[in-house]
Amino acid sequence: MTDARRHLPSVDTLLLEEEFQELQRRFGRERVVRRIRAEIERVRSSWSSGKDFGEPLARADWGALVASALETEDVPSLRAVINATGIVLHTNLGRAPLAEAARAAMAQAAHGYSNLEFNLLEGVRGSRYDHCADLFARLSGAEVALVVNNAAGALVLALNAVAAGRGVAVSRGELVEIGGGFRIPEIMERSGARMVEVGATNRTRLEDFRAAVETTDVAALLKVHRSNFRMTGFTEEASLGELANLAHERGIPLLHDLGSGLFLDPRQLGLPPEPRASESLSQGADLVVVSGDKLFGGPQAGIILGRADLIGTLRANPLCRALRVDKVTLAGLEATARLYLDPPRAIREIPTLRMLAEDDASIRGRAQAVADSLGEAGIVAEVVRSGGAVGGGTYPGVTLPSWAVALEPKGGATALSALLRTGTTAVVGRIEDARLLLDVRTVAPEEVAGLIAALTWAVRSVS
Repeated sequence: MTDARRHLPSVDTLLLEEEFQELQRRFGRERVVRRIRAEIERVRSSWSSGKDFGEPLARADWGALVASALETEDVPSLRAVINATGIVLHTNLGRAPLAEAARAAMAQAAHGYSNLEFNLLEGVRGSRYDHCADLFARLSGAEVALVVNNAAGALVLALNAVAAGRGVAVSRGELVEIGGGFRIPEIMERSGARMVEVGATNRTRLEDFRAAVETTDVAALLKVHRSNFRMTGFTEEASLGELANLAHERGIPLLHDLGSGLFLDPRQLGLPPEPRASESLSQGADLVVVSGDKLFGGPQAGIILGRADLIGTLRANPLCRALRVDKVTLAGLEATARLYLDPPRAIREIPTLRMLAEDDASIRGRAQAVADSLGEAGIVAEVVRSGGAVGGGTYPGVTLPSWAVALEPKGGATALSALLRTGTTAVVGRIEDARLLLDVRTVAPEEVAGLIAALTWAVRSVS
């Protein structure tokens, strides 16, 4: 028996080979040397004494081994994914895809210097918080707006600024978990405010809030929109208008954590009624918090809308700096917000809105085109009815009628799904009744060719 460890090549010997010369040109000498050493050690450690080692690796095999390892190193952790789940705002897949205008603006902001905190007109220091403020105020009817890094951060900032060390009255029926295991009580605790629970889980009346205000040191009222679940049956809640009247009687602010970020009439998207920031403000809310990356369709951000004096207090709070948003996000938000100045254009160009508003015939046509292309490649695929969701913690219980391409490969739907997720073009669908369903509502027209290519490769690989 021959001990193949004696035939392990030296690093210097491999570096002289032509394929390793090419690798050095592609990846740099330092990386190639480090990877050669790692692979030699890996092969050496995998061999144990007394084992039949077989034939030593050829020089070409070493080249392929090292090249494969280096190429794997260069695969980014964060990758593009074709979302074929039918869930428009899929939190695990990054929520809202951005409009072309937003992507272009973000690329431009990242390319070089900008006037992020510089007043070009007066030649003096400016504020990043001035960007987007007028646009969001115009779209919502707020006096002014403030953008921070996400909606949870926006709520923490608002609570800390108006009620640190004091009480904030909130209904027990609105102590929701907002995702990732984080809950309203925990967020309020971190803000430094003291939570004052009022009412019962299913019924909270105005009188419950009034009693809390009259008997406890309450500095603000908080209403939380239950955007990720619905409560029905024997229920009652104080309206936003009623709470606004009470808050203003007592000289304290009313905060509304609205969450979803819807800025259009939901009927334009074929969706049921859903509260919007403009409605909250018109009903008397002093500060309204919404997300930038949900139904608004922009990059991740928390948008605070409301009274100028309160926004000024938030801007002066040290937490505002800790939660501040970067120039790239501001550029994307501003470009997205400008699209809303022309609502029909916003629906056409903001992917989230376009997917929600797309008509049934168009979705079915795209599914049929995918199935037909697969059929031409000898792959059996069926177009079937599907039901998607808005997602992102919005519109619970609302099913989006859709169409999907269904496949039932010989190798099994689970194996096919795994291959699609890990292929060169990552595709995520869902498995139902032993079939893989690819809901095309969430597959953009420009992604269809990539989807077909990925499916063709994966199906042939598992068959």
